[in-house]
Amino acid sequence: MEVVDTTQINTFGPSPQADFVPQSEEPVFILTSRQLSDLITRALQPLQDEVRDLKATVASQDEKIAALESTQDTQADNQLIQLRLIGQLREATKKESTPTQKDRADMLRALLVANNGKLLAKDARKKMHMPKNKFSELLAVCDFITLKPYHLDRRQKVIILKSELVPGD
Repeated sequence: MEVVDTTQINTFGPSPQADFVPQSEEPVFILTSRQLSDLITRALQPLQDEVRDLKATVASQDEKIAALESTQDTQADNQLIQLRLIGQLREATKKESTPTQKDRADMLRALLVANNGKLLAKDARKKMHMPKNKFSELLAVCDFITLKPYHLDRRQKVIILKSELVPGD
């Protein structure tokens, strides 16, 4: 009886079965080397296909990146050309004085000299008998004057000869 009691104490749970064989001792498969090679090949094939697809995707992405870089370079060149053209247009649209405007500019200079180098723009326009738009065009091409707001009424402008400018005016 002592033997039975020791067996029951040494085992936990139901008693072990006599015909039980652990799985590690049980043969699962017997394969030839060719069968094993085929199994490995079939197991690796989806992975190889996926790697091939990924490589193709990377190559496609590389082509797209190269195309985009080329497009970006072209756009940068186009922007540079556009900026140059804009600069040329600005230079071309700077109004050159016509002979009539040169005569009128000389008249304006004489008028300013006669008035100590300063004159309200509206008074100069009236004395020269010019419409507002033509007088504005004349002022735009005269490089010997500067326009400043009149200190008593900021809406009015004073025409000042540049040679007559004094710091603080």
